[in-house]
Amino acid sequence: MMSIPPMLALIALAVPLALAPAAAARPREQDMAFQEAQKGRVMPLPKIEQRVRDHPALRGATYLGPEFNGGTVIYRLKFMRAGRVIWVDVDARTGRILSASGD
Repeated sequence: MMSIPPMLALIALAVPLALAPAAAARPREQDMAFQEAQKGRVMPLPKIEQRVRDHPALRGATYLGPEFNGGTVIYRLKFMRAGRVIWVDVDARTGRILSASGD
């Protein structure tokens, strides 16, 4: 049976520990969106999703999911219809549709 050299074992343990603080320092976009909604600064995502899905221009489109840009406070919702992707940008504060592309 082969044994792992002690130095290699230490490196294998140290690398994940060294990377953990960097990953923890930057919040994920969905966490930022949730925190902003909790503070009342943006509308809750389910409410925005429902408004956009109910829009007549998106009838027959399949909703694929959201992205959140904390810097601009914009949700980008992704839809697909007839093999084409439709991106809908929504002001997260007001729920107003800003633009749609790909239709």
